[in-house]
Amino acid sequence: MKAILVSQHGGPEILEWRDHEVGEPGPGEVRLRQEAVGLNFIDVYFRTGLYPAPNGLPLVPGNEAAGVVTAVGEGVSLFKQGDRVAYAGPIGAYAQERLIAADKLVKVPDGIALDVAASMMLKGMTAEYLLRRTYEVKPGDTILYHAAAGGVGLIVGQWAKALGATVIGTVGSPEKAELAAANGFDHVINYRTEDFVERVKEITGGKGADVVYDSVGKDTFPGSLDCLKPRGLWASFGQSSGPIEPFNIGILAQKGSLFATRPTLFTYIASRPELVASADALFDVVSRGVVNIEINQRYPLAEAGRAHGDLEGRKTTGTTVLLP
Repeated sequence: MKAILVSQHGGPEILEWRDHEVGEPGPGEVRLRQEAVGLNFIDVYFRTGLYPAPNGLPLVPGNEAAGVVTAVGEGVSLFKQGDRVAYAGPIGAYAQERLIAADKLVKVPDGIALDVAASMMLKGMTAEYLLRRTYEVKPGDTILYHAAAGGVGLIVGQWAKALGATVIGTVGSPEKAELAAANGFDHVINYRTEDFVERVKEITGGKGADVVYDSVGKDTFPGSLDCLKPRGLWASFGQSSGPIEPFNIGILAQKGSLFATRPTLFTYIASRPELVASADALFDVVSRGVVNIEINQRYPLAEAGRAHGDLEGRKTTGTTVLLP
């Protein structure tokens, strides 16, 4: 089998397409033939070393994929050979086949294609925990989401609108603004031509948003805090523009007794019941047509470096899959 390996940290060019030994599943494991692999910004963080590799280098990156079970190890009762499954974590998805702990997998409903499942597990369950658990969005709430035309953003826009919220998003181009507007966002702000803090104040009549979901990091801080109403919540769940510098927690008091959190998906799906509940909620809204998943880019897995370059260059929109 072949896989993408990271032998040293660096740019997209260090991603190597190499032979990779898979082996047989051990106790509690399955062997998975992967039909599609999801592309996510967290893959860039592991490639560059911003996030440390769990077991050091060399590393097979990737946290999301879907495929078919080809063999099961001792003690596995959740799945059998031939089952269609998907996952978000653990790392190691950039491969034609892999071994994975069975309890990290979920079954994919018959009505959802495997490439669609691969493209949405990490992003969709991220949207689930942000909207339903980090801050429980209710009818009448106003939310601000940065990078609205990204993979998580397009899901959040549709889902939050269905929950009855007023949904504001920021983007970096007119084309991305159009895409966001077609996916649930009531108001779209082009941060390259508009001051997003002033626009949020205008849209909300000076009240501010109940919650800001921020995966951008450096470029949107501290502006995100200025978009919140008193006692509002800032959820910083990524840093695509770079990490936020350390700051004095007193700024939260100065800007309105604000709440701040730095959540990650893997904390929210740490237990098997939480994982299954999150996946079921995602499959439900997709199956019912509440959330539509469009795969906007497809690359051969062997060309993962090109996909990373496009992702970092903000040339992609929505979801992207790598095809083994």
